[in-house]
Amino acid sequence: MGKLTYAASVMCANLMRLETDLSSLETAQCDELHFDIMDGFFVPNITLGLDFVRAAKSVCSLPCNAHLMIRDAGRYLDRFVDAGSDSITLHLEAGGHLHRNLMRIREAGVSPGIAINPATPLTKLDYLLDHVDRVLMMTVDPGYAGQKIIPSAFERVRILKENLDHRKLKTRIEVDGNISVTNAAKLANAGATIFVLGTASIFQGGDPGEALSEFRRAVDAKRLCL
Repeated sequence: MGKLTYAASVMCANLMRLETDLSSLETAQCDELHFDIMDGFFVPNITLGLDFVRAAKSVCSLPCNAHLMIRDAGRYLDRFVDAGSDSITLHLEAGGHLHRNLMRIREAGVSPGIAINPATPLTKLDYLLDHVDRVLMMTVDPGYAGQKIIPSAFERVRILKENLDHRKLKTRIEVDGNISVTNAAKLANAGATIFVLGTASIFQGGDPGEALSEFRRAVDAKRLCL
């Protein structure tokens, strides 16, 4: 089994004790912080922003991924780079000149990614896969935490993985939405390698670092049983 990458969803953290939680996640060797940036237009919610990325970079050394669920994301790319984003993921459905924006991200020394919603045909990724380091497969409709996984997510990950292998691309598959132990194990076996962890996994009121360590062990064990 290949190594899995775990990203903590900052949107799901207790923002009143964010520095403490980030320290705990760093101690537990969390791989990445995931910032869901929502504008209230592309998705029906408003969350986080540039200042959260900047604040996280000031208190911990974890890489930061900015998942831009916003319209006209190109207007904000330079600002997210300046805030310290290590990777930036754009939504395929949000419009704009995706090739140009992905190249701008790469040229800034930041890792580019593309996100796709559950109902969007995978064929729309065909001419973008060569330009990204990751594809974020939403397993729920974006906007809110606490949703149930859409069952077709497992098949979509498997199909995308087969396509990437056929094209000999090293693009990684990331998944976000109701990533429980069982769902993570199934998605990992289908080809996903990056997992965004929120209320279904590590942010349930306790210590997120301890929860992450237990989650990692549980997923490894569950994969062997499937």
